[in-house]
Amino acid sequence: MSADPVVYPHTGPAPARGAIRILQLYPRDMNIYGDWGNLLTLARRSQWHGYDVELLSYNNGDTLPDEVDLVVGGGGQDSGQERIKKDLVSIGPQLRGWAADGVPMLVICGLYQLFGHRFVTGEGSEIPGIGLLDAETVAGPGRLIGNIVLDSPTFGRVVGYENHSGLTRLGPGAEPLGSVRSGDGNNGEDGTEGARVHNVIGTYLHGPLLPKNPAVADWLLERAVTLRGGTWDPLPIDDADARHASTVAASRPR
Repeated sequence: MSADPVVYPHTGPAPARGAIRILQLYPRDMNIYGDWGNLLTLARRSQWHGYDVELLSYNNGDTLPDEVDLVVGGGGQDSGQERIKKDLVSIGPQLRGWAADGVPMLVICGLYQLFGHRFVTGEGSEIPGIGLLDAETVAGPGRLIGNIVLDSPTFGRVVGYENHSGLTRLGPGAEPLGSVRSGDGNNGEDGTEGARVHNVIGTYLHGPLLPKNPAVADWLLERAVTLRGGTWDPLPIDDADARHASTVAASRPR
């Protein structure tokens, strides 16, 4: 069974505007390169915008909650993907249903790959995905590593750190998160990075992604709030440190 949610109250003197229920997928096996920071960023920004936060975790063999407002998942090594693959396929229908209903999701690296159709390892074995994203990944001969900068039509400049050997190619049912300004992206060839469908974002960007890209974090939170009929009216947040971190990361050589 999954653990009970951990509740963090909103900050500020006014009554809470509501509660945002955030589910982290497979934190035991898929949580490397700082991906935990994405969950923390979503929680803190929710509080700063006046919302109570309920944090839930789902690990191998747990029971999914009936309803969530936002899903986040991280990356992992091939061994981690092997450990979760059967369980992920078993919950795939519910995840696809949530996505079709508009639940926002952010999945990084290993889970990005398994949200596609399949991942073929360097040894030639196939790890099936759940087909939520129209994408397919095959292990390449080397690693794509370093700071990466994207131009996104929705978010503007997006900065992160990539470290993957998988070469991902998108089908017609997915659009990229952005075009690569500096770095390799999905495969080092076609200039794309990440994938989007419904309110779901898959990407290779670690770092973690959200602290340096608050526009992406607030986009996810806005969709979580409006999903349940709420009105998104964000409170002012001083993002000077986030902007500085993004600028520094973008200026560093690969």
